[in-house]
Parts: sequence; C-alpha cells; structure tokens
Amino acid sequence: MATNVDSKVVIVGCGIAGIAAAQRLLKSGFSNVRILEATQRSGGRIKTCRLGNTSIEIGAAFIHGPSEENPVFCLARDYNLLDPKCLTPENQSVDVGEYPPLVPNWFTSSGQKVNPESMNPALELFHELLQNTPQSKTHKPRSWPSVGDFIKSEVRRRAAKRWKDKDKSTRKLLLGAISTMLKEECCSSATNSMEELDLVGFSMYQSIKGVDCTFPSGTEDLVSNLMSELPADLVSYSRPVRCIHWSNRKSGVNAVVVECEDGDRIPADHVIVTVSLGYLKKHHSTLFSPPLPAQKLRSIHKIGFGTCDKIHVEFESPWWDADCEIIYLLWDDEENISDHVLEIGEKWIRKISSFTVVKPSQRGSHVLCGWISGHEAEHMETLPEQEVRRSITELIHTFTGDHTITPKRIVCSRWFHDPWTLGSYCHPANGCSAQDFKNMMGPLPVTGEQQVHRFTFLDN
Repeated sequence: MATNVDSKVVIVGCGIAGIAAAQRLLKSGFSNVRILEATQRSGGRIKTCRLGNTSIEIGAAFIHGPSEENPVFCLARDYNLLDPKCLTPENQSVDVGEYPPLVPNWFTSSGQKVNPESMNPALELFHELLQNTPQSKTHKPRSWPSVGDFIKSEVRRRAAKRWKDKDKSTRKLLLGAISTMLKEECCSSATNSMEELDLVGFSMYQSIKGVDCTFPSGTEDLVSNLMSELPADLVSYSRPVRCIHWSNRKSGVNAVVVECEDGDRIPADHVIVTVSLGYLKKHHSTLFSPPLPAQKLRSIHKIGFGTCDKIHVEFESPWWDADCEIIYLLWDDEENISDHVLEIGEKWIRKISSFTVVKPSQRGSHVLCGWISGHEAEHMETLPEQEVRRSITELIHTFTGDHTITPKRIVCSRWFHDPWTLGSYCHPANGCSAQDFKNMMGPLPVTGEQQVHRFTFLDN
C-alpha cells in the first residue's frame, strides 16, 4: 500500500480483521478511512449471547496459545479482559500443543459411563499420529492421500501390535474412541471429514504455548474495546457491497470504486477486503470487476472452508461430574473408525463428538456446548429448533441411560446459512499449500509506471 496518509481507504467488513485494519491505519496517520459493513453489527464471527444466566459464544470463544506470541492475547490483556490465572507466567509457558488438558467424562451409546483412564491408550495413539503427520511431499511411500487416510491406516496397524493383549470388547471400545476423536478434530478444522485435509498442508499449523483461555465476560468485549478507539462515524452499517471495480489505470487517484447494493458508488485509492472465504468462494465472480487474477482464484478454490456449529444446551441440574470440563460420546458400533455419517437425514446427531462444560456466570446455571461439523452441521441448521432439541434429548438419554434428563433451552449457531459467512473457518484442503494462503493475503498490483497495490485481502 502507498505510504501517502491522505489516501482514501475503504475497508469491506467490520469483523475483527476489518476493525484491526482500521485501527492500524489510524495509528499510522491515515485519516480518510471508512468501513462498510453488510449487517447491523460489528464483530463478524465473534458473537456473544446469553442462555439463561450464562454467557455463550455463538462464534469465536478461545484464545489458543495465550502468550506474548499471540496478538489476540496481547490485546485482551491490555484491555484487562482476562482472568488473572491466564496472565501468570506458568500458564503462558505451558506447551500443550493442540490439546488443552481438560478433565473428561466418557459415555458410551450403551448408556455406560466408563473410566477416562481406560480411554488413554486411544487418546495417546491418536495424538501421537496427529502430531506426527508426515511433513514432506517426498515421504516414501506416499500411500496416504489425506490426514484421515494416514490416521485410519496407522491406527489399524499400530493398534494391532499395541493392543493385541487386550480383549475384544476393550479393543472395540478403543477403536470407537478413535472415531470420537476424529469427529472432534473435524470440528477443530471445520471439515466434513479428515479425509478432506491435505497431509502436507496439515503440517503448516504451528501451536503457540499457553493453556487455552476464554473471555469471562464474553469475546464481544474485545470487539467493544477495539471499536471504542475508532471514530463513531467510521463504520457504515447495513451497507452490503455489490461490486468492487478495480482497474489497471496508471493514475493513482481513486483507482478503485466500491459499488454498494443501494447503488451508491464510493471512490477509493485503496480497498481492504475482509469478507469470509466462504463468501468469496460463492460471490467472487460478481464481487470484482474485472475478475480476479487466475492465481488468486485458484487459491480461493483450493483452500477449504467448512462449517463447525455449536449447540448450547441448558439443564436444570448437571448430569456430569463436578470437575468435568468435557464430555465425550463413544458409539459402540464405530470400531471401523468413521468421522462422518452416510444417512445424514436420519443420523446427523451421531456427528456430535463431545459437549464442553460452559463456565457459569453465576451459580445455578448448567450449560453444555455440543460440537458438530461438516455436512451434518449444515443439515442441522435446516431443522426446526424443536427437532434439534428432541434429537439432543434422545442422544443424552441414549448415552446416560437416564430418561429423566430434559434440556430446558437450546441455542444453535447457523454459520453455513448465514449469507455473509457461508461457513465457519478455513482448513488446508487436499491439494492446498502454504503458497495458497500467501496468495490470499497478497495485494493485487496495478500495472503502470508505478507498481501500486490497490487492494488487499484479510479474512476475519
């Protein structure tokens, strides 16, 4: 971007990326900055609500790796939004990888509660494989086309050796636990199946030290604090963009025109686009004129963007242990290792791998958050709330054996059917590489006497 602070900059989208971009520009001396937001609120996929007396996060909830290397943590710390425990050197220095230490309860579809320690062999094997996926395109033989294929084949091979002395029922249970963890990982990657994740691309992930933490008063507090530092009139709400007209003119004056759905045309020197990748995948052909370069389009297509939804459920009283932080569900008939269901219309509920215990904002509030991803999540979004509640009730009765447990209320996220997000977050799909992410972040050049970047992509 040109260094002329008098340049007119338009930011499309008022999610966390758009807000941060505006804040950075203002602090750097730019004064002619404007954000166009399609909805009536700021925050994008950061959205805090209430269920009874408990704050719940419809979207982003965790700070993964709360340490100095994490800019989100630094912002939350500076705004005094975190629990003091998160700020301790001990918490920031612990290297937990991708798996924070949570106290589990395990339930099976036969209505049995099993000892968590008996599941450790499965968890150890699964984490061992996930943290040591082949990282080179030259590994020999390359017999695994995806992360899912690698894990499934290696689980069968290694389990046959390690668990040969265990009885048949125990082996069946441990293999079922692998299926549970595969579904759990599908939620982490917002994918339909781990077979859709590129084996080499998966190794691009880098973990940051620190035990995951949340915002006690809600993640929206971070958005509110960031917004408080921006001029009140900087954001125009309910202003969806129809088309961004960019050109290759040599002139550096208002080289971009942002056309809004209401017909208003806004000239700009630079545009920063922060819409979701899901929105780009569906609308890129009409959102940009002329069309985006082939390299950019290939990367938009190759990077995966899927759905991970939450189903928050409130209960009169807890049916889980007092110290429990996560509840895992293990289907007795999934020893063949599966992370998706074939009959989605009838069995979508089987994709829910776990419920996390939501920390109550006051005593007497008992809320769980169920996690579901992929096509099963997309199907769930089409169902009436009453049907989702019925299915959740039946699921809990099946796994606990207690038919007196009845949810009071539920709140479901529906990110796939949100017209401005069309999904949750991205993942390295098969064939995707680090270069594709670099291509997405890179600005578009204008050819001419001076090479000037006219607009930049940031996915919030």
